[in-house]
Amino acid sequence: MEFLGMEWWQVLLVLVAGFWAGTINSVVGSGTLVTFPVLVSVGFPPVTAQMSNAMGLVAAGFSGTWGYRRELRQSAAIIKTLTWASLMGGIIGATLLMSLPPTVFDYAAPILIVVAILFVVFQPRLNTWVRKRRQRGAGGNELMTTDISSGPTGPVTPVLFILIFLTGIYGGYFVAAQGVLLLGLLGVFLTSGTLVHANAIKTWLSLAVNLIAAASYLLFAFDRIDWTAVLLIAVSSLIGGSYGAKIGRRIKPTVLRTVIVIVGLAGMVNMIWRLVNG
Repeated sequence: MEFLGMEWWQVLLVLVAGFWAGTINSVVGSGTLVTFPVLVSVGFPPVTAQMSNAMGLVAAGFSGTWGYRRELRQSAAIIKTLTWASLMGGIIGATLLMSLPPTVFDYAAPILIVVAILFVVFQPRLNTWVRKRRQRGAGGNELMTTDISSGPTGPVTPVLFILIFLTGIYGGYFVAAQGVLLLGLLGVFLTSGTLVHANAIKTWLSLAVNLIAAASYLLFAFDRIDWTAVLLIAVSSLIGGSYGAKIGRRIKPTVLRTVIVIVGLAGMVNMIWRLVNG
């Protein structure tokens, strides 16, 4: 029995993956490590899966950004500069995905999945290190991490600009764990504001990269987008981001990270298997 050109169980699997990704993104991030391997496992070519997944997750990005609208207004002093860095990087990353032979991504994706999984696994330690560093920088003043009445004032250092730009390239080419990277960089290099503001800026910059990548795909790779996958991921991740957060808050982050690692590793093994037997 087919639905939208797919078997019913494939549609159900993609919907569950999208919902779970929305839930995961609301708690620890890196939902792409769930949706991307699932799309590949049900038969989508890796590049098509990547493009369609990035476009589908734009919907969830909007809902997350809206939730941080107050913190983003407070961070207006640096948002514009960092957004330019992300957009330029995202264009380059998307261009690489569209212009390089698909076989390059076929070989790169398993490696990038491993890198993304490592970021997810070590995210708690990174967050702890960032928090301690911020507190030491504030001379032990707890307002550095709890007072959300004022946002970061800048300036944006050249090092931070370049690192955000490079992260944009990574995100435009391979979305997974982009948020983890951004949060770590912002937590380390922002000299004012709070980790809440850093998380808000991370959400906005991730959306900016996904938007510019999606626009690039629409203009220059329209025939490589699978709109069924886009629709399924968009609807389910949006619902997952909005309602799944309530579930996610009751589940230990360790459990969510375990799911990310298991699905990510399964996707990596599946891609390697396809390469070896292709």
